[in-house]
Amino acid sequence: MMEFLTAGYNGYAVKYSPFVNDRLAVATSANFGLVGNGRLYILGLTANGIVLLKQFDTQDAIYDTAWSELNENQVAVGCGDGSVKLFDLSGAGNGPVQNWHEHSREVYATSWNLITKDTFATSSWDGSIKLWSPQRPSSILTLPTHSCTYSTAFSPHSPSIISSVTSDSHIRIFDLRTPASASNHLVQLIPIHGAAPVPGSTFATNRPPLTQPSECLTHDWNKYRDTILATGGVDSIIRTFDIRNPRQPVALLRGHEYAVRKLAWSPHLSDVLISGSYDMSVKVWSDGTAVGSYGSHPGIRGPRELGSMEAHTEFATGVDWCLFGAEGWVASTSWDSRVLVWDVRTVMAPHSYGP
Repeated sequence: MMEFLTAGYNGYAVKYSPFVNDRLAVATSANFGLVGNGRLYILGLTANGIVLLKQFDTQDAIYDTAWSELNENQVAVGCGDGSVKLFDLSGAGNGPVQNWHEHSREVYATSWNLITKDTFATSSWDGSIKLWSPQRPSSILTLPTHSCTYSTAFSPHSPSIISSVTSDSHIRIFDLRTPASASNHLVQLIPIHGAAPVPGSTFATNRPPLTQPSECLTHDWNKYRDTILATGGVDSIIRTFDIRNPRQPVALLRGHEYAVRKLAWSPHLSDVLISGSYDMSVKVWSDGTAVGSYGSHPGIRGPRELGSMEAHTEFATGVDWCLFGAEGWVASTSWDSRVLVWDVRTVMAPHSYGP
């Protein structure tokens, strides 16, 4: 396990570069993001540990970051003052090359379009999602959610599909191919808190709700199955949904003691995801669908926890998978001001390494 200390700044998000396997962007904030400055760290992974390559300071907290999919030197961030900034690592200065300020509340999520690669999206506590181009001085489009929007994401399978999860406990899916007059491109509104899956079947039927609706804080699209996504939030349960039949969750992953702050599906294995929680742990899960990976085993079936990393000493707020090399490497960050880079297989039971 490698470690880097963001001294004086508390971690909020960590992202691997989509271009190289040895570079991270880490979004941090002073005073736990409640008041004060933000700092974006660009870190290099070397044989001698993690080194600082560059840093950018902002006047308010940074809550999320996303690497450009077109330019390996550019990184977008969302800030507590409602601004969205684009930094360029190759520039001589320390200021942003673009600085937009259209959101009226904290910007809590950034997501780059993985298909066309020329746009990115942000979401805010102001109840909106905005679409941006690095070349344009103002936003391209605003999608209203009418609720505090903690997480937004482009589908990795379509350049026109944007999803979000919100404080009103719903998944919203927008299709930019639909007419703007058609509910502002909203094509699905999915309530997250439903009934438990019936054993032996895909979806639950005629069962009472598991819990009262609570705020949803994070979600992610499965990288291999284009209709599957996962959500996590205040009630500590991770749910997976199939948007073709979203009345009930496909799987429930229980194990966190407090809110799930961030989750991410593996880019290598279709059934595996990781999650960071306010219980200070980062857990590895299988949704129980794949055979023949380190997430599956003939004697163990169904959705389950595969392992737990307990090294953080404060809220685990950011997690991400390395896109390159061995399939188990991840990074995590926390309010403990530490960035950890580690292999998920080191916290898993021996039988989880293969079928």
